[in-house]
Amino acid sequence: MTEDQILLGIALTVALAAFSQILAGKLRVPALLLLLPAGFVAGALTDVIHPNNLLGPEFSALVSLSVAVILYDAGLGLDLRQLTGRTRGIVGRLLVAGILLTFLAVAAVAPALFGMSLASAAMVGVILVVSGPTVVGPLLEYVRPTDKLRRILVWEGTLIDPIGGILGALVFHAVSSSQSAVGHGYQLGQFAISMGIGLVGGAVGVALLWLTLRVLRLGEMLGTIAQLAVVIIVSAGCDIVRDDTGLIAATVTGLAIANLPGLDMPARRPFFETLVQLIIGLLFVSISSTVTPASLKPVLLPSLLLIAFLVLVVRPLVAFVSTGKAGLTLGERGFLGWMAPRGIVAASTASAFAADLSDQGLAGASKILPVTFLVIVGTVLLYALTAAPVARRLGVVRPSRSRPLLVGGDRWVVDMGRALRSAGLDVLMWAGDEDERERIRDAGLELARGELLATATNPRARLEGVTTVFLCTDDDDFNALASVMVEGNVEGPVYRVGPPHEGHGVVAPYTGGDVLFGARLVRHVLAERYRQGARYLVQPASRPVPADCETLFVVRADGRLVPVTEASAGAAEDDLLVLLGPVPLAQPRPGPG
Repeated sequence: MTEDQILLGIALTVALAAFSQILAGKLRVPALLLLLPAGFVAGALTDVIHPNNLLGPEFSALVSLSVAVILYDAGLGLDLRQLTGRTRGIVGRLLVAGILLTFLAVAAVAPALFGMSLASAAMVGVILVVSGPTVVGPLLEYVRPTDKLRRILVWEGTLIDPIGGILGALVFHAVSSSQSAVGHGYQLGQFAISMGIGLVGGAVGVALLWLTLRVLRLGEMLGTIAQLAVVIIVSAGCDIVRDDTGLIAATVTGLAIANLPGLDMPARRPFFETLVQLIIGLLFVSISSTVTPASLKPVLLPSLLLIAFLVLVVRPLVAFVSTGKAGLTLGERGFLGWMAPRGIVAASTASAFAADLSDQGLAGASKILPVTFLVIVGTVLLYALTAAPVARRLGVVRPSRSRPLLVGGDRWVVDMGRALRSAGLDVLMWAGDEDERERIRDAGLELARGELLATATNPRARLEGVTTVFLCTDDDDFNALASVMVEGNVEGPVYRVGPPHEGHGVVAPYTGGDVLFGARLVRHVLAERYRQGARYLVQPASRPVPADCETLFVVRADGRLVPVTEASAGAAEDDLLVLLGPVPLAQPRPGPG
């Protein structure tokens, strides 16, 4: 290729990846639904986007390192404190049953469906055991299942990717050396060796990041550079020692960094998060461009049958076997059986191994990549279209009723929480001072665990169950900073109480974000009016608001909470209003009698 063709290919790949993700975000659909068709169409219309033409044989190495960065980022969002009790057991059983049953089932039916050898069928089977957080996460954001189900599926998708990548490498080497792709103690020993190398690599990565983040105390920019460098160095080193062990090292490193105490992880990592999303887009576009229309035609109908087999038989069987006596409802078990899309690791594994096996003359190896491509597109499309109605039918969707988190323990804030609870909302509160926490308990309100806000600053973590955050502490700078750091880690918006107009805070006067109650009812005004005797009132919106009352919140008929801001909408007759009442008039002192 000429230099101009290479530049055109790179630019086209980046453009397709970026615009597909932007459009998917606007349409509120998984980006994969647009990335794969975009790459496929571009690959069919032009050769300049084909990664083997742009990069040659080095493309597989770049894919491996890119997936390692993705899995490291996914590992950062896994809080081990949430994987306890029955959840841990369910995830473990889903991993074991999912890998074994999917591998054996696909390997058994693929020879008959695609006319391929047992070795090629085994390769397809091990490729399709993986799922992945890059696909599961966006689907769950759209479906909004209960927090328990979301936790289980995210953990399963994140952990199964590196395990599936290692198993794919083992099966590939077994097939290449004409050994059986199934069973034997030799293969188990090879798997143990790979896991050991990955764990050692993960330990090295943790040590390097502890040095850079804890000892050197690098800030956001240098800390991001250090993370990216460490993940690539450790993953590449492990892959040099043994193929695909870098995926394990990357996942272990991210998981350890997210859970070890004392590590100064930068709270906001916008560049790293942006880089990961761009990598995902580039990989999907590049890999899908290698699939040709001619290669899809002979496997299209059999692939549809395989998708139906995976969706209707294999995954429900895996969920049924894994969740027996696990304390889940029938609806929860059913939804787990209806969520197993394939993602980036399946695509990258097929891309890395299929060409080599085809060059070795293995019967049916040329069909591995197009079959994987169709299964990825088919499962993502099917689950994207059906997961939400299935979840509603099974009764596992989070209710639309708001669950606000009030941050602050002053008396006026605690009483506000009681007023919201009286309006029918499930209110959660958090405060740092122990006296304020005791005041919250005495009011009978639910108190969030002490580390909740620290968890919220993790860019991959979520405040589970919380739909809105109201920052109402007496420290305006804290409210302003927290509004920036927590935003994006809750399902809904984050608001802060307004600072005094004449305040000279370090941060508060210069930080954007939604401010509660408009420009008049700022923090010190609210606190002073409450101190003078003003109290909260809850009344139907159909009744006129007294002239001496201020409207603070509107509780919709379906339980959604809308705070009053400068841009608030009005209330309907069947809504509830939370008002701040007037300050009682001072009683005149009786004169001398």
